[in-house]
Amino acid sequence: MRNSRAEKLCSVSEAIDLIKDGDTVASGGFVGAGHPEALTAELERKFLKTGLPRDLTVVYAAGQGDGKNRGLNHIAHEGMIKRVVGGHWALAPGLGKLASAGLIEAYNFPQGVICQLFRDIAAGRPGCITHIGLDTFIDPIVAGGRLNDKTPPGLVERIELGGKPWLWYKSFPINIGLIRATAADPLGNLVMDEEALVGDVLPIAQAVYNCGGTVIAQVKRILDEPVQPQRVRVPGILVDRIVVADPHEHDQTYGEAYNEGYCHPRISGQHVGESLEPLPMDERRIIASRACDEVPENAVANLGIGMPEGIARIAAERRLLDRLILTVESGPIGGMPAGGLSFGASLHPDAIIDQPSQFDFYDGRGLDFAALGAAQIDAQGNVNVSKFGPRLAGVGGFVNITQTAKRLVYCGTFTASGLVIAVENGILRIVKEGTVRKFLQQVEQISFSAHRARIVGQDVLYITERAVFKLTDRGLELIEVAPGIDIQRQVLDLMDFLPVITNVKLMPKHCFK
Repeated sequence: MRNSRAEKLCSVSEAIDLIKDGDTVASGGFVGAGHPEALTAELERKFLKTGLPRDLTVVYAAGQGDGKNRGLNHIAHEGMIKRVVGGHWALAPGLGKLASAGLIEAYNFPQGVICQLFRDIAAGRPGCITHIGLDTFIDPIVAGGRLNDKTPPGLVERIELGGKPWLWYKSFPINIGLIRATAADPLGNLVMDEEALVGDVLPIAQAVYNCGGTVIAQVKRILDEPVQPQRVRVPGILVDRIVVADPHEHDQTYGEAYNEGYCHPRISGQHVGESLEPLPMDERRIIASRACDEVPENAVANLGIGMPEGIARIAAERRLLDRLILTVESGPIGGMPAGGLSFGASLHPDAIIDQPSQFDFYDGRGLDFAALGAAQIDAQGNVNVSKFGPRLAGVGGFVNITQTAKRLVYCGTFTASGLVIAVENGILRIVKEGTVRKFLQQVEQISFSAHRARIVGQDVLYITERAVFKLTDRGLELIEVAPGIDIQRQVLDLMDFLPVITNVKLMPKHCFK
């Protein structure tokens, strides 16, 4: 019988003192939404003061941080960390530096796989067996998701079942779970009514409990009365310690202290995206406009952060947004996905489910359409978004989404670093060319496998401001160019390979209006 809530309540320092050298720690959250900031901040304060705890293994699904000093940036200290198993790295650049320098063991696995692995650990299964990650750098026939030579192989294995290849991501015990909720009732039950997402709090708590570990929950407040059982996201029997966080360490997201729209549906008659400002005529608008042409009516879709976000703005201008169901990998369904440091939340969603269930839906090819960014594209159609020289970005949910969406569009400028364009009378003019090529003979790391896409029969386009390419059995085919663009000088001469060319058309005129 576990302790009552009164016995579970403790200070943040008392809670963090329960973490010992060599523990494996699971942390919940998505960017800043749902991340237990008070707990990870105190963990850093203790380490800087005492040098303890040391040699931790940290496992997390979604990226958690602001790219500076919050979230998992608190744990980016040599000596504190021995191993990291993470889904996305860019938001915690300090961890990436430790990995690139070979100072820690480092794995990059798909976000969806890791949050599902928590469930498998909880259930006592040998691990997560899935098709996600096949033929990418995560596949053991390539690199096994290892980010440096210090990292040992074996955490993921390629196996055969029913005559087909699968990846087996292996279970391991977890000693500490750091999670967050809005409030705890007298039974220690956790509710998340004011959180922007549900995330993976329950599978983390179940996994840690069943491993005989300690679950530490951060909350905003304590409730005097038991809550309705249907509202409970984590039952009190799974929670060992409860910490009431200071308000500044329990913002709803890293972008906003609180936005009630992230927790409430639309009012009757309100249209999704009705308050959005039109995009200015620039490269982002051109790309988003062309990509929007590819969205099927009534599609269930996922739009990546950055350039693909513009598709929703164009759809709003065309009054199509109410016929497009936007989802976010963190769990929201419907509404308008937020961007920046509030990414992971959605404004006025129709529903918010837990993160592993959202990825179950994605992995089974539930998405009709997905649009994501692309940093490098090669002759075969492979895409890299995860590693560039010494800089680690990580894949996050990219692999789950891009390996399963029925129709897939990559959005990005043709060159990077310094590109300046102008549109005059429907004609595209390159004012200044970018200094970095993006179409390479071979990408540095395969985040998206064109070979796998051909096997499952995905429809894949690569859309830039001046050219559109299609994935074919023969590789990348150039199918459209912008009006005013010289194919040889402004497209082919800036590629490290010659694409397939059969019948090149002009990009639609409306993209340049």
